[in-house]
Amino acid sequence: MTFDSARLLTKATSRAKSDVANKLVGMFLHELSRKLSSEIGMRVSDASYTQAVVGTFGSNCAYCERNLEADRAAVEHLDGMNRFRVGLHIVGNVVMSCKRCNNQKRGDDSRVHLPLERSGWESYLAHDGSRCEPGCKTCLYWEGIWSERETRVRKMFLARERITAFRAQFSKAILCGERARNNHKASVEALYRDGQNFASNSIKKTVSAALIDILCNAGVRPKNVD
Repeated sequence: MTFDSARLLTKATSRAKSDVANKLVGMFLHELSRKLSSEIGMRVSDASYTQAVVGTFGSNCAYCERNLEADRAAVEHLDGMNRFRVGLHIVGNVVMSCKRCNNQKRGDDSRVHLPLERSGWESYLAHDGSRCEPGCKTCLYWEGIWSERETRVRKMFLARERITAFRAQFSKAILCGERARNNHKASVEALYRDGQNFASNSIKKTVSAALIDILCNAGVRPKNVD
């Protein structure tokens, strides 16, 4: 079996405007998080919050309970910080996970509509093999952690219960997060589209000017410059 270089090369050419738009959404969500944290009176970096995280999850992944190490840990947003989940960097939504769970959870977080539950983290912890079509990558991932079905179902249920109890300590922040997700998702989507259009138009204009300059200085007559 040969590696499909052509597929990846083709895919890589269309990412620029989406990268800019996603960055813009991320900047918005971080700025909103900063201001909300100030209003709430507690930040993710506060000692009281970090102690609450450690007190609940210890040095283990919030999802799979595997021990965290410096090169395998990730700051995890239970509601993902993207245009689909509209998660915020505020208390109650930030924990620690292993990088493998962090990466796998993006499968649900990157969907317009979640397949199993109302939030990204709940959906991720619902992939116990009972509700998805055969071959679901997230279900297979969990099966790789706990192969015995009864154990897997119990462990994933306990993880959901543990996270729910943890978030209950920060009800005001969680309410703000739900308000942002339910009432301002359309605004975030509009910001994303505006970012795409801005990137496309700005890149096109700047490329045209640069192309003419480069070609003329190289002694090449421009043919398709608009």
